[in-house]
Amino acid sequence: MDETILTSDKPSDSSPLNPPSRSICHVCQKQFSQYTCPRCNSRYCSLQCYKSHSLQCTESFMRENVVEELQQMQPDDETKQKMLDILKRFHSEEETDSMDVDDSTLTEETIQKILSGDQISFDDLSAEEKKRFQRAIASGELSKMIEPWEPWWLKPSAQRISLSKEGTQLVQPLVEHEASVSLQDDDLESYQSSEIPHGPESPLPPVNKLSSAEPSPLLAVHFVDILYSYCFTLRLYNGDWQSDAIGSALVVLSMSSVLGQGGQPETVLEALSYCLEQICSPAYRHMGGLQFGLGLIDDVISLLSLGSSALVCLLSDMHRLIQAGERELKSEKQKKLRRVELRSKLKFAERKIYFIMCWVYEQPSEAWSSLATIVGAVKSSVMNYEGNRQSVKMNNTSETKGKVLIEEIV
Repeated sequence: MDETILTSDKPSDSSPLNPPSRSICHVCQKQFSQYTCPRCNSRYCSLQCYKSHSLQCTESFMRENVVEELQQMQPDDETKQKMLDILKRFHSEEETDSMDVDDSTLTEETIQKILSGDQISFDDLSAEEKKRFQRAIASGELSKMIEPWEPWWLKPSAQRISLSKEGTQLVQPLVEHEASVSLQDDDLESYQSSEIPHGPESPLPPVNKLSSAEPSPLLAVHFVDILYSYCFTLRLYNGDWQSDAIGSALVVLSMSSVLGQGGQPETVLEALSYCLEQICSPAYRHMGGLQFGLGLIDDVISLLSLGSSALVCLLSDMHRLIQAGERELKSEKQKKLRRVELRSKLKFAERKIYFIMCWVYEQPSEAWSSLATIVGAVKSSVMNYEGNRQSVKMNNTSETKGKVLIEEIV
């Protein structure tokens, strides 16, 4: 029996007892439809056609997703307790550090030698200066001498990123006052690369070509974890991850539970809780602790607000970072077992980032504003925890001082 081809706009009423006829996509009118919109029942053939078939459908779908996610995001007692434990541990360590304050700077004589351009090695320092130098590194004191780096995602040029239909890099137009300046080819290339990371060099394949399974609904949560680790790594290295590719790659693995441990966080709060816990650990506390960690959430929100093209460029840069780390690892003298373990982790991270990059490029633009809203809500809840803790602490301090004052008067 010949199959029937339908071209009408009548909604599909197929069921297991009434097999669907092959109908033409209601949007492009060219391909056979494979999917049905769950809202208006229109038949469509691809993601592109779904995006354009009805703005009302796509917007309401994203809006309901945000509402549902925000409702599910209400922390349970276990998650809330975990966040409070992180905050308590951070503040107890902070108070301990403040009791051990010591002069962690170099002597005036040594600083003057450095400023005058003299070459000074670690071996030239006295025993006391070596101790002070190491303390200065650990406390972040030396980082104050470095000019602050402005992240590329906060620059005006980040608002104008665009990619080709296949997801590859396009040449970015210069702004008016910059276009008036004559630039040589090499200078132009250097300028563009300094502004934003380059996008993929090869077309991005559809996600269904990379895996036969449906993408996990938790990918958005995992993406937040990956974004956070990228922002932290670039701020730690002042934007220059190329200066230490293997070190940068290891920082990414340590900050991201998804890339470093194959973690599967189920909520944005769970993902960010892990990241904040790493920020407050002794290894990274010198960067600024909890306040610095909360600031990185603003970086994540800023990146999400830029849209798919900027996010693909970020993931492309992160993909190159991991690959550079793999190359450096091959040339380093590491114990064989350790090298094999790191190479395996880096290879996993490389594949994961590439898959996420292809997935990100397929998502509708509304997805990122919705995810930014969720991330912002999580930050507010964390700050509420912190605000309540500070309020309790201040009340306790006030009561203690009052008691002491009464005792003295009596």
